[in-house]
Amino acid sequence: MTKVLVIGANGSVGRHVVASLVEGGHEVRALVRDAAASSLPAGVAAFEGDLAAPESLTAALDGGVDGVYLMWPGIPVQPRVVELIAEHAERVVYLSTDVPDLADDEPAVVFHQEIERLIRRSGTAWTFVRAIDFAGNALGWADQVRTGVVRWPYGRARRSLVHERDIADVAVRALTEDGHDGGKYVVTGPESLAHAELVRIIGEELGTEVRWEELAPETAREQLTAAWGNAAFVESRLRAWESFTREPERVTDTVEQVLGRPARSFRSWVRDHAEDFR
Repeated sequence: MTKVLVIGANGSVGRHVVASLVEGGHEVRALVRDAAASSLPAGVAAFEGDLAAPESLTAALDGGVDGVYLMWPGIPVQPRVVELIAEHAERVVYLSTDVPDLADDEPAVVFHQEIERLIRRSGTAWTFVRAIDFAGNALGWADQVRTGVVRWPYGRARRSLVHERDIADVAVRALTEDGHDGGKYVVTGPESLAHAELVRIIGEELGTEVRWEELAPETAREQLTAAWGNAAFVESRLRAWESFTREPERVTDTVEQVLGRPARSFRSWVRDHAEDFR
């Protein structure tokens, strides 16, 4: 049995990490902002804390843990958090993104690179689960799916969106097995599918017609900046999507290599989340 602290236990990936660890008979602690409002499996010990206040992690780490699953929300990096984890945990599995090891000027990439550097220098064993964009981001289309038309830019952009359960399964394997120290696992879906194809699959699984309507990048820039409130992030997304019309988002066999089975398809993700679109 392994003792694991899950930071981000209520997240789209973290909740599956918790469930899998419990199912495997491991001792699980969960760091949450509000224990009373959290829905955790029986037997999971909830500790209230916030990465913005590093010392709030002390109780959850007290006595030491075998591993920590770390998801960092989009808040400023606190080096003390990594120091505390290194002082109390034998290993950390960090949910990162598909970042290059070399410097990059994309804000999201710089953010994850900084945390990875802190972890590498901390002295504790580590594994980075570098996930391609989540299939869950397709829920951003849910309101449009209900109208029967999805208006979005770059319908030919080919994506390799990954099911959050595959990310969680890889993370759990790294937390509970030997042989994953120093791993930089780029986790993707099993194939790259164009935006317009993703929308078609959603419609097929829901049993309704959902059309794709190409949205001009200029219009998308204006709408997404108003919706997301971060012009730099919108610009980076538009650049990435445009690049995927020329060169598809890469596909890896990481899930199969780590878990011994193929990655879950986007269609299977839609089936798991059909009610979220209705």
